[in-house]
Amino acid sequence: MQGYTGVLPSGEAIHYVDRKRYLWLLSVLYPLQPLVGIFLHARTGNEAWLLLPLAIGYVAAPLLDWLLGEDRNNPPEAVVLQLDADRYYRYLTYAVVPLHFLSLIAAAWWAGTAELSWWAFAALAAVAGIASGLGINTGHELGHKKPRLERTLAKIVLAVPAYGHFWIEHNRGHHRDVATPDDPASARMGESIYRFARREIPGAFRRAWAIEKDRLERRGRSAWHPDNEILQSMSISVALQLGLVAWQGWSMIPFLAIHNVFAWWQLTSANYIEHYGLLRQKDANGRYERCEPHHSWNSNHVFSNLVLFHLERHSDHHAHPLRRYQSLRHFEDLPTLPNGYFGSYLLAYLPWLWYRVMDPKLLALPHVQGNLDRINVEPSAREHIERRYGNGSRPETAG
Repeated sequence: MQGYTGVLPSGEAIHYVDRKRYLWLLSVLYPLQPLVGIFLHARTGNEAWLLLPLAIGYVAAPLLDWLLGEDRNNPPEAVVLQLDADRYYRYLTYAVVPLHFLSLIAAAWWAGTAELSWWAFAALAAVAGIASGLGINTGHELGHKKPRLERTLAKIVLAVPAYGHFWIEHNRGHHRDVATPDDPASARMGESIYRFARREIPGAFRRAWAIEKDRLERRGRSAWHPDNEILQSMSISVALQLGLVAWQGWSMIPFLAIHNVFAWWQLTSANYIEHYGLLRQKDANGRYERCEPHHSWNSNHVFSNLVLFHLERHSDHHAHPLRRYQSLRHFEDLPTLPNGYFGSYLLAYLPWLWYRVMDPKLLALPHVQGNLDRINVEPSAREHIERRYGNGSRPETAG
């Protein structure tokens, strides 16, 4: 197995082997789940097989995360430069880009060709959307990198979920404003995921457009200039989706509408759980402190990290956004989610249960200690939260 040799600060020579090296292939294959359901439906005629990706994502994945537990191992800093330079890891992110297109096109073909019941048609559109939502994760990893090829691939893959503004909004907006009330992509304590979505989805697009418009105007160009990187990705989305309508007929309009909503919902779900209630403090000059690992909720759960290019080591990502997925680290005493992302999504979809689990965990964090002034609180929920928890007592951490 490929290894890396380095020298520790003590002078001791080390040899490091990434034991997950070939398991990262799961991140490449995971978006192809709709094809498995389609294959089994074609072989058996049972439309229930089209629901298989939902069972994998929302039953099997949380269970596997619970059974396999967490991986808290870190690559030694002495070998990180070698690990980052290993092209194998970036080739995996390149390889998954066309697979996102394949997954959507195959699902659209089956929806337009097979004689499906209304619920099976809607289910296939939903699971195709969930798989396309993973394209935002691929675009996230690629869009943070400096090489032009990777940023171009980010724009291309973000066309599949029709979310081409993401990498601009995320890199230049979210990373700047994360864990503050100014960030539409940072959820507030007491804000349900459904209320958050109404703020985050339009807010993220408005911020991305303003950022890109400002960039172009500084170069003396209109916001509608062909160099607008949002429009570049969106033009691919329009061509792709109009092409599917022309190929498979008008049934593609409801199919793609469902697909797009579920694709966008995947990002909203991730954004909601990643920074819920966390708040960067202001210094004496009114500037927010630097983003640190404790400003993100982290998860080291094995399975979901292996299918999401280590997205769940989100704390290190925000503190060091240029680090490649294979080099992201675990830190002690971080805000920690109770399960991987898929299990945490299920909690978030039931706000009463999410609040019951996460609010005590949030209040009990060492840098919070029950002080609501150290939390990003939803203004309309603040009075209710103060009545329930007070503003200074430290509750016991939920399980």
